[in-house]
Amino acid sequence: MKKIITLAGSSSKNSINKQLAEFTASLMQDVEIIKLDLNDYQLPLYSIDVENDEGFPADLLALDEIIEKADGIIISLAEHNGAYSAAFKNAFDWLSRINGKVWKNKPMLLLSTSPGARGGQSVMELALSRFPYGGGNIIGSTTFPSFYDNFKDGKVENLELNNKLVALTKDLNKTL
Repeated sequence: MKKIITLAGSSSKNSINKQLAEFTASLMQDVEIIKLDLNDYQLPLYSIDVENDEGFPADLLALDEIIEKADGIIISLAEHNGAYSAAFKNAFDWLSRINGKVWKNKPMLLLSTSPGARGGQSVMELALSRFPYGGGNIIGSTTFPSFYDNFKDGKVENLELNNKLVALTKDLNKTL
């Protein structure tokens, strides 16, 4: 069975991006879903001095290994001041020190959501321009606006948004 990682680019315990990534993965058929949470990986603030003095943290190596063993990835990015959250950026920076191709050319869906009408548009633009250099094989992407209006009781209320997520998962499944 193919393994799909879900990851929210957020350290929030109640992350709406985590909810979106996991819901999207649940639309896939015949896959094992591995739910990653940045809070489970203790990574100091990246610094070349820390890397030189202490090497790679054990949690970093574990995270890298999980990505290596996955067949696909679904990431939903939180937007903080128009960019990645600090927790995600730090993990991304650490991972890039092991291998510049952080995402290892695994097929991925790239999502973002927010309570606002743009749904994380700025962080999505940033990721779409940066992830391919980091080994991101982006099969599809979408922003998901007004999360609390469009996602209720564990499901997508907006038919157009739901259909988009279903189509994206079908595209990802074809590449596995």
